[in-house]
Amino acid sequence: MTTPRPARPARRGAAHLLTALAEDALGAPLPLRLRAWDGSEAGPPDAPVVVVRSRRALRRLLWQPGELGLAQAYVTGELDVEGDLAAALRTMWGAVRERGLHPPRLAPADRARAARTALRLGAVGPRPATPASQARLRGGLHSKSRDRAAISHHYDLSNAFYRLLLDETMAYSCGYWTSDEPESGLVDAQRAKLELVCRKLALVPGARLLDIGCGWGSLTLYAAERHKAQVTAVTLAREQAAYVREQVRERGLEHQVDVVCQDYRDIEGGAYEAVATIEMGEHVGDAEYPAFAASLHRLVRPQGRVLVQQMSRGSVAPGGGAFIEAYIAPDMHMRPLGETVGLLEGAGLEVRSVESLREHYVRTVGAWHRTLEERWDDVVRLVGRETARVWRLYLVGGALAFEQRRMGVDQILGVRPAPGGSSGMPAIPRAWYREADER
Repeated sequence: MTTPRPARPARRGAAHLLTALAEDALGAPLPLRLRAWDGSEAGPPDAPVVVVRSRRALRRLLWQPGELGLAQAYVTGELDVEGDLAAALRTMWGAVRERGLHPPRLAPADRARAARTALRLGAVGPRPATPASQARLRGGLHSKSRDRAAISHHYDLSNAFYRLLLDETMAYSCGYWTSDEPESGLVDAQRAKLELVCRKLALVPGARLLDIGCGWGSLTLYAAERHKAQVTAVTLAREQAAYVREQVRERGLEHQVDVVCQDYRDIEGGAYEAVATIEMGEHVGDAEYPAFAASLHRLVRPQGRVLVQQMSRGSVAPGGGAFIEAYIAPDMHMRPLGETVGLLEGAGLEVRSVESLREHYVRTVGAWHRTLEERWDDVVRLVGRETARVWRLYLVGGALAFEQRRMGVDQILGVRPAPGGSSGMPAIPRAWYREADER
């Protein structure tokens, strides 16, 4: 009678090797389940499933470890998430907070081990090409030509695309919900935001408003139509300028609105009753922001008001992050709210009010994401699958960042005091919002 040979241990699949590699880099168990190109799976059975569709994804991460490499693999489709992308990102961020996970910091020994695993999996090879949707900028940081290219990368994508994504106001900034009723939608929130801005600025018929970074003209057109203001709208994006000019002609506002396609540093004149800059300050740059704040002070008349709506980020991780800066807003810089307030005050503005809109941005970005998914096929036909995946990752990740307080957004209302120190503003804050009606 022959003794049966012991069974050979099951061959470990690619998912097991990848999971071990990821856990070595993170220093803790991976909170996600992996499914690899060979059909193998590893990780917690009830966790969100990350699908590694191609060896190229691993090769990309060897050349570009961390957030940017993961983003490149996702937008190209080499890596995907089965089901709810937000659930996977929420799980990962939760583990970062609770378990103290850290981004990969690969020592030479780690790199050697990763290279051996990649060789075993057949993933060794030259550096994969950078995805076509990634920004490619040249020139000095925040030079006028580079800033123009950075703005064009995002905002000149296609007016048709933004018409698909945004509501009828074409407002591409945080809305302001005044009701929790189900019928209260994004268009109502955007109009409420525009009205809030106009009231904080105390716009009256004939008042001169400078809208720096006007986007597709939501504030410009609203202030001219509803508050009869004289508006100068400034943008660096040619597609935006063309769209706003078309809207001005269609609405018969030529005598009230002037659209200028130029850098904020080239704005001349001044003595505006009001200046607004809605989510444009993030593009200015860290070193350039003091001069930007000084421009706001110079352009508004004494007792004139300045409203800055701007995103913020903690002091530990300022900037936009590797993915945002590579795909969405190149050269973006976000700082803690207090630092921005200090810079505005340092320029001579008196900050009178700061209002957080963080929870409103969760709802705003969520609405944009729902629209993206509902119109997915149209978006893919218009801008291509890779760019559509960029926007899916951007919107899902952005909503989570605001939800989890990794990012914020605020309206900062300032005034340029008169030489004697008078602000010309009522002492009771709520009276600011009633002035437009009373006048």
